[in-house]
Amino acid sequence: MSLAYEAGLVPLVAEADVNAPWNGHDTRVLIVAVLGIALIVTLIVAFKVHAFLSLTIGALFVGVASGIGAGAVTKSYEIGVGSVLGYVGVLIALGAMVGKLLADSGGADQVVDTILRGRTGALPWKMALIAFIIGIPMFFEIGLVLLIPVVVLAVRRTGARAMLLGIPALAGLSVLHGFVPPHPGPLAAIGVLGGNVGITLALGLLVAIPTVIVAGPLFGRLAAKWVPIGAAGAALEVAEGHHEIEGEHSTPQDAPPGTVRTRTPSFTATIVTVLLPVALMLLKAASDIWMSKENALYPVLQFIGDPVVALLIAVLVAMFTFGTAVGFGIPELSRKIGESLLPISGVMLIVGAGGGFKQVLVDGGTGTAIAKIAIAANVSALLLGWIVAVLIRLATGSATVATVTAAGIVAPLATGESTTYLALVVLAIGAGSLFFSHVNDAGFWLVKEYFGMTVGETIKTWSVMETLISVMGLAMTLLLSTFI
Repeated sequence: MSLAYEAGLVPLVAEADVNAPWNGHDTRVLIVAVLGIALIVTLIVAFKVHAFLSLTIGALFVGVASGIGAGAVTKSYEIGVGSVLGYVGVLIALGAMVGKLLADSGGADQVVDTILRGRTGALPWKMALIAFIIGIPMFFEIGLVLLIPVVVLAVRRTGARAMLLGIPALAGLSVLHGFVPPHPGPLAAIGVLGGNVGITLALGLLVAIPTVIVAGPLFGRLAAKWVPIGAAGAALEVAEGHHEIEGEHSTPQDAPPGTVRTRTPSFTATIVTVLLPVALMLLKAASDIWMSKENALYPVLQFIGDPVVALLIAVLVAMFTFGTAVGFGIPELSRKIGESLLPISGVMLIVGAGGGFKQVLVDGGTGTAIAKIAIAANVSALLLGWIVAVLIRLATGSATVATVTAAGIVAPLATGESTTYLALVVLAIGAGSLFFSHVNDAGFWLVKEYFGMTVGETIKTWSVMETLISVMGLAMTLLLSTFI
């Protein structure tokens, strides 16, 4: 039963009875859904309309054409936006705060410098590890901008081929972006499907680690042979410029006290801060599985392991380890936290609009119709979610749009399933949302320009790596589903 219907705001056009006989309304809403998605894709790809506006227009079209009614469709959309952003938006904001403080304090540089010490032969594996650690609190684009110049400098110093070190770093960032909370895609899918963040995080790490190994260091060897380039592109210029002026900016003489860092956080403090919310959420998930509710420790773990509380604790700890402990004053920390929210506004709007589009699909009966087909064809929510996400990803280039839309479409098929199965559905959708990044994806062009590759070389390396992550992620998810 939809949120809008339960609130008494929207007449439910099609009751969520997936075992009812096929009818004319089911055919109608499927055609409308296809036209709605096509409209969204056309607006984004052909007319370059922002994804938020495109999703909003598509949602209103689908709602009216499905029979919800012009007066009620906006209520359905608004409730969908609120239901997703009311939870996901807070988590995205808190994660952005930790990521901003990590970058500005020099903590990310500390992780890189510490892990890169030692044998050069292990560099591909170290690059994957660095990306995995940094990628937990940071959005993909921020991690990419931060890490790729470091990769190019390492390539220049060691004489290695760029893709040997670049692919592992890209794989680590991309896998975290698609599979692991608190990244927007997984969080949005969890919110839509009613999943559990802690269980999704635990299973996401199980899927992510072997996927990074295969698509990162192992595939990186092959990619380096296919595209044997060295240090080049925009990343080399950024890295060289950064190191030329690093000393000048690290200790400016005329800066007011508390506005610049005077120290760098230690490697231990950085790792503890970054992994703290992950550990707290995993403790909550473990208590759900293995601890009795009568245990006095159970409510404590439930509270501190709640994603909002865990990330809030991480922000407060980061304000010390990445803030006052390195020389920033409270006013400067407040300014940085405010700045961290600016880049995520677009992401949050897209996630919210995706939730609105999902709600209109549910209230119009599209999800029920698709569930009927899936049941008749014996297609699981796991596989259907992956396929739908792949199609939308190929069409729009947006992993987030693909995730929230696919989650809404398969939601009726996953109704009544366990939280563990819902977590696997989230991961399958996340895997599909990463399939074959190409010219309609901003990440494609970032990678191309940073490494100085041609379009063809970017497809042979980055695009193939994304596809390998997608297929490997689906395979791991299906494998885990056999044990649950």
